Amino acid sequence: MKNLATLKKILFVFVLATTVAFTTQAQKIAIVDVSAILSNMDDYKKAQQQLDDLAAKWRREIAEEYDEIKGMYNKYQAEQVLLSDEVRRQREDEIMNKETEVRELQKRKFGPEGSLFKKRQELVQPIQERVFNAIEDYADSKGYDFIFDKGSSSGMIFSNSRYDKTDDIKAQLGL
Repeated sequence: MKNLATLKKILFVFVLATTVAFTTQAQKIAIVDVSAILSNMDDYKKAQQQLDDLAAKWRREIAEEYDEIKGMYNKYQAEQVLLSDEVRRQREDEIMNKETEVRELQKRKFGPEGSLFKKRQELVQPIQERVFNAIEDYADSKGYDFIFDKGSSSGMIFSNSRYDKTDDIKAQLGL
């Protein structure tokens, strides 16, 4: 009987130690929808509306420029037979130069480093940073190790640095 009681105590201690070990190794994970958060923020809605209005204005301006080019081309087509070779080449060059100008304007406004991109950074980035800082503060205060964004393809938006093993792998590779 004494051995059975001792065995039960050992088994209990073993189960308790195993449970504690697994519990301390568990990682807390959360999921948030950043898009849903942003869409409920008035300053984000205002910034988005400003960007939409600006983009619409620039699209109209570019469309007007393309209409002008189309008018130049139609006029050229109508007069082409009456023009000398030199004047014909000059008009063709004018049309091609105008097209190049409008494509450059389009690139300056809507390209990867264009005005719209810069304006988006100016207006939206501070709001996004505020949301991400709030998520990070929440994760720290609640003890979360990883937080994923379910509303976009960006994936992980917070991870506890103690789980980053990049340096260990670099060391293993001799980097």
